[in-house]
Amino acid sequence: MNTQINAYLTFKNNCEEAMTFYQECLGGELTLNRIKGSAMESQFPPEQRDLIMHANLVKDRLSLMGSDMFCTGETANLEHGNAMALSLHCSSEEEIKTFFSKLSAGGQITDPLKDQFWGALFGMLTDKFGVKWLLNFEKNQA
Repeated sequence: MNTQINAYLTFKNNCEEAMTFYQECLGGELTLNRIKGSAMESQFPPEQRDLIMHANLVKDRLSLMGSDMFCTGETANLEHGNAMALSLHCSSEEEIKTFFSKLSAGGQITDPLKDQFWGALFGMLTDKFGVKWLLNFEKNQA
């Protein structure tokens, strides 16, 4: 897999509705992963477990991703226009570590690079210009 950047949208409890709308508009295959049934389920109250942990709409080379705003901190600041991040899919462990180090310089690491239950090395940061980044390297592609 070559390195690529995709848009990652964050919603406040209506990710499924929004991503279904985008699928109706753009076509493609929509995958919705809920908090319920995931390795993170126990970390959320029951009323949040039907929310979308990760959604992916794929059609040819198009990939639009999203999730419900279920984390703390910036939840209260979610507004139209600030609910997007760039998701950087890396092609090697060396590449993700290099990109993460460089992009986080002068910025803020919100989730350090670490192995995740879906088989990836993943981390999140906000760069010095306020742009949110999600970096992912699927270990099974190596």
